[in-house]
Amino acid sequence: MSSWFSSVFPNVVQLGWSGDAGWGTSIVQTLFMTFWSAIFGGILGIIFGVILVLTKDDGIRPNKFWFNICDKVVSIFRAIPFIILLAFIAPVTQKIVGTQIGMKAALVPLTLGVFPFYARQVQVALESVAQGKIEAAQSLGATIWDIIFSVYLNEARSELVRVSTVTIISLIGLTAMAGAIGAGGLGNTAISYGYNRFDNDVTLVATILVIILIFIVQIIGDFFAKKLNHQSR
Repeated sequence: MSSWFSSVFPNVVQLGWSGDAGWGTSIVQTLFMTFWSAIFGGILGIIFGVILVLTKDDGIRPNKFWFNICDKVVSIFRAIPFIILLAFIAPVTQKIVGTQIGMKAALVPLTLGVFPFYARQVQVALESVAQGKIEAAQSLGATIWDIIFSVYLNEARSELVRVSTVTIISLIGLTAMAGAIGAGGLGNTAISYGYNRFDNDVTLVATILVIILIFIVQIIGDFFAKKLNHQSR
């Protein structure tokens, strides 16, 4: 079996498992960038999403100033293509992490690239919460924090898991472009060691691994979304 694999995928075997270009290294790099960018981008996305819902005209704390500020920030960052964002915020990345290249440097543009998309998803998810439940909480004297955590985030938790799953899958795609600043990852392996060298076997295996990762995220996300949806009934 191993000899057959070596004969069919010689360039895949040549890259090996460890080392700067190894498959194990690429997988770890992709997971590292995806995990931390999802955490940081997720926090920002939830904050902006909640503010957008609370401060809209028919929200529980209408405020045109803060709504317009958050809305414009989200819209502007969503409008910037990720590959351009990488270069545009390079000075900011340098200030934050001390370098403009590598995995850690990629976390800054990845976070800023994914949070506006997630913020809009959170906004839609929270707006799906029945207005009657919010009004009931207000009539019982609930504070704004009670409404945010006990009503909005609690009632929309199943939908939030769904949109989080979609966002993480999108983020995995962005990590491929992060290879432009030396961040590595499976996307970079597919392009730099596969496509650019005409080693189709490397491109194929890297693509399959990315698809497997996406399927795993989708399966886990669907499982928890359904479980939370049943618990809320």
